[in-house]
Amino acid sequence: MSGHPSPAPVVTIRPAIRDDLDALMALEAAAFATDRAERRAIRHAIGSPSISLLVALDEAVLVGAATIERRRGSGRARLSSIAVAPSRAGTGLGRVLLQAAEAEALARGCEALRLEVREDNGAGIRLYERSGYRRFETVPDYYEDGTTAWRYEKRLAGGEAC
Repeated sequence: MSGHPSPAPVVTIRPAIRDDLDALMALEAAAFATDRAERRAIRHAIGSPSISLLVALDEAVLVGAATIERRRGSGRARLSSIAVAPSRAGTGLGRVLLQAAEAEALARGCEALRLEVREDNGAGIRLYERSGYRRFETVPDYYEDGTTAWRYEKRLAGGEAC
């Protein structure tokens, strides 16, 4: 190994469409042991004016997704989920999805992006901290299984109010 970061995986990022629903449900089941989004919540997110649901495709295979929520009048968006297919773990796909989520929030006029991560999710914490996120709060008993969440925020260049 050369010590250089591996190149980002080549995927296509686009907004989710209704035809992605079954693949998104399968990704949710594969990526998360608990705190999975329900089918109706994913269906609602697709096409919602206040939610951006981005999918990552390798050819025609859905391999990742990111969900960004916005509230009218707030300058902050919330990254409520990043899901990566287990077969793609460690490939840099999470970083690609995070960058796409930041670009989406910025394009919608947001000045900051917030998120929660399980305190036992070392890979996620490293990704967020290396990407410039700063922890500002700890929320005990946040997840279904009682795990604590760490809340992070990153200021985005040029955002106003989304």
